[in-house]
Amino acid sequence: MAIVGLRGTGEFSVDFRPTNYRQLFTLLEPNGTAPLQALLSMASSESTDDPKFNHFRDELPDRVLRINNSGGYNTSATAMVVDASDDTAFVVTGTIIVNIRTGEVMRASANANTTTNTLTLERGIGNSGTGVAVLDNDYLAIAGFADSEGGTAPDPISFDPTTDYNYTQIFKMAVSVSGTLQNTYLRTGDKEQEQLTKALKLHMGDMERAFFFGKRAEQNGATAQPTRYTGGLTNMITNVVDAASAFATANKITEKEFDRKLVEDIFAYGSAEKLAFCGAKVVANMQEIGKNRWTPQQVSGSYGVSMTRYATFAGDLLVHLHPMFRQVPGMEDAMIILDMPNLNYRYMKGRDTQLIRDVHTNDFDGVKHQYLSECGLEMLQGKPHYYIKNWQTV
Repeated sequence: MAIVGLRGTGEFSVDFRPTNYRQLFTLLEPNGTAPLQALLSMASSESTDDPKFNHFRDELPDRVLRINNSGGYNTSATAMVVDASDDTAFVVTGTIIVNIRTGEVMRASANANTTTNTLTLERGIGNSGTGVAVLDNDYLAIAGFADSEGGTAPDPISFDPTTDYNYTQIFKMAVSVSGTLQNTYLRTGDKEQEQLTKALKLHMGDMERAFFFGKRAEQNGATAQPTRYTGGLTNMITNVVDAASAFATANKITEKEFDRKLVEDIFAYGSAEKLAFCGAKVVANMQEIGKNRWTPQQVSGSYGVSMTRYATFAGDLLVHLHPMFRQVPGMEDAMIILDMPNLNYRYMKGRDTQLIRDVHTNDFDGVKHQYLSECGLEMLQGKPHYYIKNWQTV
C-alpha cells in the first residue's frame, strides 16, 4: 500500500472512467509536472459552499509540566510552581504526578491554581512519604488518577479544538484556435485537441504551484468581486528545518542526523507512512547516504506516481523527485514531507476542474475554451508535515 488512507487500485482497472478532469490528468500524466494534484484527485476531496472553508484542529495534550523555581524544592515541600501551561488545568485532586528525573511519585491534594501555576502535592507515594529533592526545570508527567474508596467524582476537565481556514482560488487557462486552423489539415493531428491537452497540463501545473507556494489572502474582500488566494504548503507548514543552521555542519545532513530527525520528530505525529517530494539535490543526497544500507524499491499501487521507499523503525518515507522542483530556483535542495490523510482537496460546489467550451464572443472567427477550477488545499493537522530546505550535501 503506497499511502495510508488512499484506496489501493492496483493502479487503474480496465473499466476505470475518470469522473472529472483532474482524474483524467492523472491518467494522462501521473509522473508529470503535478504529481500532488494526481494523488489528490484520487484521494480525499470535498466540496464547499463557501470560498472560505474552515476546519477544527484537535489533539490530545502532552500533560507534562516543568518546575519553575531557581532553587528547586526540598524533600518535604508540598507547593510547587511550574511553567505557565494549559496542561496545568489537568491537575485535579487525585492526579498522580511523576518526576521524570527522580522517579518520585506524587499525588495532587488539591486542584492546581491556574493563576499562579502552583501545584499542591502529597510527596513520596510508595516511599513512606519521603520525597526526593526537586530541581529547577525538572519535568513532571501526569501519570493517571488515584482515588480512595467511596470518593466522589473529580472536577471535570475539557479542552476545545482550534479552528483554521483556507480559501478557494479561481484558476483559469484558456485555449483559442482560429476558424482557419480548425479546418486546416495538419500531419500532427487535431490542433484544437492538442491545445486542449496542453492547456489541461498547464492548468494543473498552475494549481500544483499554488498548492506548494501560495499565500493565503483575500483582496478587496468588502467588494462584490474579491480575489482570493489559497495557502500553499511552504507557507502553511510550521515545522521548517533549515539545514543551513539546524545541524552540526551548515547545509549538510548526515545519515545519522537524517534518521534521527525522522525517528524523533517527523514521525512523532500522523501516519507511519509519509510522502516526501524532493528536489534533485536532495534525492542525490538520499541515494548517497543509502548506498550501504538500503536498496531503493519502486512502490506499487500509488496511482502511477513512481515512488521509492526509505524505511526507518518509526515509519517509511515514500520519496518522489518532483519535476517542478527542478524548475523553481531554490527547490533543488528542498524536501517537503506530507502526511496525506491530513491533506484534503476542497473545491467550490459545482466548480471543480471543468472545461467550459465556447467562451468567445459571437463575432470571433474561431473557438475559445477555458479550463476552470475553484479550489484550495486544506491541511487538517499541521504537526505531521515538515519542510526541509538548504540540504546541499551529506
